[in-house]
Amino acid sequence: MWEFIKYCNAKIIAVTGSSGKTTTTTLIGELLKQQGYKVWVGGNIGTPLFHRLDDIDVNDYVVLELASCQLQMFCNKSPNISVITNITPNHLDFHDDYDEYIYCKSIIFKHQKSDDIVILNQDNDITRQLRESVQSKAYMFSMNEKYDKENSVNGAYLHDNAIYVNIDKNIKRMLDVNDIKIPGRHNIENYMAAILATYSLVEQAAVKHVATTFNGVEHRVEYVRTVNGVRFYNDSIGTTPSRTVASLHCFDKKVILIAGGYDKNISYDIMGPLINEKVKGLVLMGQTREKIKQAYIDYSCTATLCEASTMEEAVRKAFNMAEEGDIIILSPASAAFDMFKNFEVKGNIYKQIVNSL
Repeated sequence: MWEFIKYCNAKIIAVTGSSGKTTTTTLIGELLKQQGYKVWVGGNIGTPLFHRLDDIDVNDYVVLELASCQLQMFCNKSPNISVITNITPNHLDFHDDYDEYIYCKSIIFKHQKSDDIVILNQDNDITRQLRESVQSKAYMFSMNEKYDKENSVNGAYLHDNAIYVNIDKNIKRMLDVNDIKIPGRHNIENYMAAILATYSLVEQAAVKHVATTFNGVEHRVEYVRTVNGVRFYNDSIGTTPSRTVASLHCFDKKVILIAGGYDKNISYDIMGPLINEKVKGLVLMGQTREKIKQAYIDYSCTATLCEASTMEEAVRKAFNMAEEGDIIILSPASAAFDMFKNFEVKGNIYKQIVNSL
């Protein structure tokens, strides 16, 4: 990926983060396309772009999703616009420690020029602290802070159930939250980041069109089908506890959760409060089942608990727990590599099983 960025002459917008980066990357691409730009979306999603370098015009826009392991290889050049959605513990099976993981994420803006832009999450402790080391223009987004004319910070904020942007004390109402089709508080954050990344390029009408028509990315709180009054959702992209927390807060009732998978050497402590608040039935599978079970025990959870050795068994056990009106969701809070090639394969197998019920 470094070689691509090194030789690409088009403007590059790149997104990293522990969660939300796929949706945010996709949204940025959709906003630019709706405005009429020619857009190339790649990195961890889409198709490989290196062999398309000769086809990419200087006036095009390239939007990349980048992982920490890819950023680790960067030197001397950063994307023109960089986004870090948030940083929470992840990939500690790959990195020496959490500090190294944070540093690798921050590389996305380390070589930016003074007129480049980095977009950071004000509500995340780590990304808020990273602002102190930024040499380019920093735009912040927040669900809690208000960047009005009394605030010198450039960024996006939530007010009167709408997303506002303040750049150099010029304030503009960009999007009503009720126009956002995909559910969840975390998706408001994703829209804030995407709007900031495209603020000088995309008009408000294009933002509204995307918000009212975009159905979300596959494998992210994806509705599968309803069987005997039970709704099934696929969230196989939820490969960390924080992602699963965000996904389950999309629902206004307790769910039956299928979780577990490859162990990335991260903590599962936050799963305990989540299970108490949002889960009525829990089916565990994969390497991390014992870690999640320990969180269940530590927080004296009362949700019905069982274990499964295969995805088919997990779906059957979850379905047997369910009553009409219930929600079953696969949101592993873990990677897929212990039993599947990747989260896409895991999600597709889950959907095949659900569709065969």
